[in-house]
Amino acid sequence: MNTLLKRFLWIGLALLVWPAWADQFWDLPPAPPPADFGNLLINRQSENKSVKPATFSHWLHRRKFTCRVCHFELEFSMKQNTTEITEKGNQSGQFCGSSGCHDGKAAFGHVAPNCEKCHNGDRSYSNARFAELSRLPHAPFGNKIDWGKSLSKGLITPHKYLSIKPDAQVTFQETLLLESDWIGTPPAVFSHTPHVWQLDCSNCHPDIFNVKKKTTKHFSMVANLRGQYCGVCHTNVAFPMADCARCHPAMSN
Repeated sequence: MNTLLKRFLWIGLALLVWPAWADQFWDLPPAPPPADFGNLLINRQSENKSVKPATFSHWLHRRKFTCRVCHFELEFSMKQNTTEITEKGNQSGQFCGSSGCHDGKAAFGHVAPNCEKCHNGDRSYSNARFAELSRLPHAPFGNKIDWGKSLSKGLITPHKYLSIKPDAQVTFQETLLLESDWIGTPPAVFSHTPHVWQLDCSNCHPDIFNVKKKTTKHFSMVANLRGQYCGVCHTNVAFPMADCARCHPAMSN
């Protein structure tokens, strides 16, 4: 068997088994239970003020609102515990307390009887409601829910804004082919279409990805897994990096 043929056979084998051993190869942390994926504790100042951290469930909210609503319109940072949220701000109609959110009308408000609904220090606080999502299409990783199919089939219809309408002219549809530096690893394919539907351009550019050609330095799989670039979302909220074929579709061939 010649060297070139051997190389192609090894590449083919690698693509077949990659998803199965990706976790071990990268030494990824153990996957949380599906109902815990995307849940986080907001603890920028809570414990310093003798209050339990506030719990937040992404899967509970993403059924009702796109990412843009919180991370653009309400100005929540993409990085956990870096937004200067205060209870005073919430009660005055900012952040979680904005009109259409936890304002006491659309959802429970910031008054004493409701405090423990958020400030309970328990990431799994809302997990009893996870069964409500059982009707949605299945996926192998993360919440075990295919949110993309759920949207395209109209099974969920999240609001795209509260008061600031998205720019109707933003219909950027370019698909990018991201070549890998590793021999045997097929390119990643990035489609702007589903991301533009969920996010505002400013959520990614320029802080996460520099839009100037060839000026995003150090973009690599290692950086992604450390929570940079795509890893800002695709480690703890959007489908995780263990789902290799979602970005590298040739791996599923």
